[in-house]
This record gives sequence, C-alpha cells and structure tokens, in this order.
Amino acid sequence: MPPAPAPLFRDPIFDGAADPTIIWNRAERAWWLFYTNRRANVDAWGFAWVHGTDIGIASSHDGGQSWVYRGIAEGLSYERGRNTYWAPEILWHDDRYHMYVSYVPGVPHEWTGPRHILHYTSNDLWSWEFRSRLELSSSKVIDACVFRMPSGRWRMWYKDEVHGSHTYAADSDDLYTWRVAGPVITDCAHEGPNVVAWQGHYWMVTDHWKGLGVYRSDDCERWVRQADLLDKPGSRADDAAFGHHADVLVQGDAAYLFYFTHPNEKRIDERTAEGVIPYAYRRTSLQVARLRYDAGTLTCDRDEAFDFHLAGGPEG
Repeated sequence: MPPAPAPLFRDPIFDGAADPTIIWNRAERAWWLFYTNRRANVDAWGFAWVHGTDIGIASSHDGGQSWVYRGIAEGLSYERGRNTYWAPEILWHDDRYHMYVSYVPGVPHEWTGPRHILHYTSNDLWSWEFRSRLELSSSKVIDACVFRMPSGRWRMWYKDEVHGSHTYAADSDDLYTWRVAGPVITDCAHEGPNVVAWQGHYWMVTDHWKGLGVYRSDDCERWVRQADLLDKPGSRADDAAFGHHADVLVQGDAAYLFYFTHPNEKRIDERTAEGVIPYAYRRTSLQVARLRYDAGTLTCDRDEAFDFHLAGGPEG
C-alpha cells in the first residue's frame, strides 16, 4: 500500500480547510471529509476570513489516497444573511445522518459574538434539514463531539467559552433532546474535543493551540491526561507546525488522526497596516498520521511513512 499523502488535502476554493471530520458515505460508497471552509485567500480585516464560512466537502473513492473537492453542505442556512458555520460533527444513527455544527451570526472581524450548536439531519450527506438550536451551558459554545456511552446514552462534549474555554458535556437518549451534565476537562483552556474507543480504553483528544492534549478513560466519565501529541514540528510538507482540531478514525487495530495545520503558524498574528493578516499565514492544510498504542499510552510519530488505505465503511 502507498504511504499517506502530505498534505492530505487543501481546499481549492479558499485554501483554508480546518476542523476535519471523516465519515463513510453509504450511498456513494466513498469516504467524505467535512471541514470548516475558512476563507484564507480573502484579504479581510482582522479575523473576518475565519468567519462567513460554509462547511466544505471532499470525497475519496480510493481509500483516502486522493481527495476531490465536492462543494458545501446544503441546507444549513439558519438565519437570514451571511453567517458562520464551523467544526461539523457527523454520525450515522437510525437510518440517517446527524450533524452538530457550530454557528456564529454574521461575519465578525474578531473573536466576538454569541456562538451556538445547531442540529441537522440528512439522508444523503448533501441536503440537511434543521432540527434545533441546542440550549447548553452558555451562549458561547462550539465544537461538538458526540459519542455513545457504555450505558447506551449519547454524550456530547463541547467547548464552553464563557466557562474558561473548558470542555463541558450534555447527555441525550435520542440525539434530539439534551441535558447539560457539566464540566469535564478543566485543566487548561482548549477546544475541539474528540472521543473514540480503541484498544480497550476511551480516548479524548483536544486542541490547546500548542499541540493536542490527550486524555484516557476506562469508563468515559473520568479522564486522566497523558503526553501531548503533535506539539513539535514535523518534516512532511505543510506539517512543520502544531497539529490542530483533530478527528480520529478507528479501523480495527489501526487508528488514524486527521488534523489541520497552519504551515506558517508562528506569524499568524502579524498584520499589515490595514489590519490584514497575510495569506501565507492564513492558509491551512489537512493532514493524517497514524496513532500507536504502547502499554496504555497513545503516541503519534507524524513523520512516520505508513501504509495508508481506508477500508470501506459499514457496508464495505
């Protein structure tokens, strides 16, 4: 099998793919990547290019070796005007897909304004139907991750920016009605929680902006922090920067970490006299690396050349 390409994908429209989530398209029999479609090649004041974003889609019919841009998720419009959609979380349950996506009204030029998590459903991953705006622990919540607990109930982990930018949780019996459970990870400010089960443990990966924080649990309730991942530059193309906002795909004994990088991250705060961050510092790339399990610890050598071919999903 060939090694994983690096970068895995760059958005051909705005060159700002971020916050990836991967899912098997049952009808098309292909892997689809959904991502925040940051407008990196748009010269805009401050951080306006991070807002006004759609959810981009790329697909692969060859096990993840090549990806084709397909467009944006349709039907997400929640309010009139141009608004912001970030960080999709997508899962399949009861013969339909569910999306939980972060929403910011309008196109702010700084990190301001309310933030909410919206719920949509779809039969085909293309067209989405609005279900609800979730009432959670504050009016500034983003980055949903949804996973089925050992008890059978669903749990959502998310970032609450009002409460220290910590991970909070909410529970549901049906994926529609949610009850806030309270804070879960409070050791530092972070975002983008992602939870999977692998090698007999539960794992949570978070983005604390200097690499990925890793937590292990045996019951999906109590979490113990381990060593960080992707906190040192790699040597592959576009990978010499911190890894950000990851998704984990488990396939049997193998687990793959999908993440994004700012290749020129060290200068991301530089601005021109007009308040514009240069394009070279705005652009992002999606990457994939293989996770390893070693005596109860999760590790990742981002420079490793590993055989990479994603098997078909539940029907393949």
